[in-house]
Amino acid sequence: MLIKRKSELTGKIHEKEIDVDQQQFLNWASGIHIAHAMPNVSAVDRIFIMTGITPEEMDGAFPAENEE
Repeated sequence: MLIKRKSELTGKIHEKEIDVDQQQFLNWASGIHIAHAMPNVSAVDRIFIMTGITPEEMDGAFPAENEE
């Protein structure tokens, strides 16, 4: 399913094809915890569905600390 979301970090609109079906999406939208509604979907994709935030945006907003 093509999921279109507005990023909560940047306000940009992103689209991503995610292996989720209509019923799973409706279950989540009706209040079922996303991990239970979409157990086959990766954590990264669940974050995208909930927030519209991409991994690239997350990396830019929360860069890893350099280890010395």
